[in-house]
Amino acid sequence: MKVYKLFLILVLIAFTACGTGSNNQSKNMGKDKRTLVKFETTAGNFTVELYNETPKHRDNFIKLCKEGVYDSTLFHRVIKNFMIQAGDPDSKTASDTAMLGGGDVGYTIPAEFMADKYFHKRGALAAARQGDDVNPEKASSSCQFYIVTGRKFTQDQLLNMEGNINQQREENIFNELAHQRMKEIYKFRRAGDNDKLLALQDSLEVQAHQQLKDEGYFKFNPEQIQTYTTVGGAPHLDGSYTVFGEITEGMEAIEKIEIAKTNDADRPIINIRILKAIVEE
Repeated sequence: MKVYKLFLILVLIAFTACGTGSNNQSKNMGKDKRTLVKFETTAGNFTVELYNETPKHRDNFIKLCKEGVYDSTLFHRVIKNFMIQAGDPDSKTASDTAMLGGGDVGYTIPAEFMADKYFHKRGALAAARQGDDVNPEKASSSCQFYIVTGRKFTQDQLLNMEGNINQQREENIFNELAHQRMKEIYKFRRAGDNDKLLALQDSLEVQAHQQLKDEGYFKFNPEQIQTYTTVGGAPHLDGSYTVFGEITEGMEAIEKIEIAKTNDADRPIINIRILKAIVEE
């Protein structure tokens, strides 16, 4: 059993902290037609296919593209062997020294996780979001998105990652259970009753472990293992961010963006801009 040391002692601090290509034709055989969006950028063009099984993200993305929200925005966060991120409306007119990544269009999109089917393989299109501490529902950003570049993993690395993901899930459950018992925690703290604090901590650990067991442990399926060991991706993000599409053409443009020189904030030193996002109908 994992012990969340000193959590109940430090809980006030914890809860006030803030965070901030495949073949398209064969893929669509026997399925409803999927929407394609072509991006023209200063680093080249690429096309994404939107999944019908994530309709809230699909419809919102189409809407923003048609409204020109992405036109003139920057790829403001680029990390080699991980992902490239864009869609911050504030980046359209940002100075070279501006900190980007906090812009939105005023709402969020409910999570649409389908991790067993649509996961963070190389070329996946997914929605950015705020961290779990301020966004426990894992709702997606209204406009910011990223495209996975990633890297390849061994089966042993994936097995270790499963353990880390399940540990983080259990800790998140524990934190939420503790949040629900804040009145008791305050009472015990005021009284200086560490015995009762530790007893409550033990009880919540047992509850968190059982809840995770009831919900089911995270485990990569055979398709994910095959993909991550041969094609690559970012498996640690599965089940935490909504994947709602993938690159069908122009991965070479993504690769060009991925290797751009960046500053300490992971922003490309030379701006890489989306010129236009075109919904193909």
